[in-house]
Amino acid sequence: MTGFIPLKRLLLATAALAFTAQTWAADLTLDVYNPGAAAVFPVTSVLVSGEKEAILVDAQFGKSQAAQVVEKIRTSGKRLTTIYISHGDPDYYFGLETLTAAFPEAKVLASAPTVEHIKQTMDGKLKYWGPILKTDAPAKAIVPQVLKGDSLTLEGQRLQVVGLDGPQPDRSFVWIPSIKAVVGGVVVAENIHVWMADTQTPQSHKDWLATLDTIEKLQPSTVIPGHYLGDSARSLAPVRFTAGYIKAFDEETAKAKDSAALIRAMKLRYPDLGEDSSLELSAKVAKGEMKW
Repeated sequence: MTGFIPLKRLLLATAALAFTAQTWAADLTLDVYNPGAAAVFPVTSVLVSGEKEAILVDAQFGKSQAAQVVEKIRTSGKRLTTIYISHGDPDYYFGLETLTAAFPEAKVLASAPTVEHIKQTMDGKLKYWGPILKTDAPAKAIVPQVLKGDSLTLEGQRLQVVGLDGPQPDRSFVWIPSIKAVVGGVVVAENIHVWMADTQTPQSHKDWLATLDTIEKLQPSTVIPGHYLGDSARSLAPVRFTAGYIKAFDEETAKAKDSAALIRAMKLRYPDLGEDSSLELSAKVAKGEMKW
């Protein structure tokens, strides 16, 4: 059993859904947008498309990046039915202002924990990030409606939000059984120092590792990390990288006398990763030198 959904039940449901979908519907496709080092955060948006309609997972941070996603959707020729926001940090939803202006008929949905987090933090996030993003900042934050249940449907095929009934309902991922694909969101990273500042207890790391183990056991053919730099393997490799990084961070945190020592140790282990600023802030939080 996983930490949040009995795995056998999830796998059986996956098999049934995949069979049903393949008997009468065209395969869904994934179109990935990630601005890489050109943006403040290399956050991923994924356009999931059927024959005529599409769902967008995550809306980007800056207006200019969101505008590029708008162009990608228009170029696809699909009707955007839904924008799903997978996490409550602003790099996942600040772009909603741009996207909803372009696609006013699209529903904007998120899980209840994500909606609550956005409501509680959006004013502070706008105040902090506005001067940094400047003209790329939204004039206002768009709050999604609460998703009913734990799934979305696109042309008869299910996109399941996994983890809403578990110990970290605010850190879920999207599983698309018909094409055996995972949109990893906040729980999966690649080629960057993993953001650890939001998970500050051993239990939170244990729960995170359990989520990654659930992804492994689903045996996906495709995994899209929520944050990455460079080219993504789009396989289980980023899942395993993220799990290894969490374990390494915990090991080095226990040994390091301060954040500077922790940063040095992690850079020795991972000399080629980007996003040094994520490591620096996470290390200060982990060693009690900064509140977050």
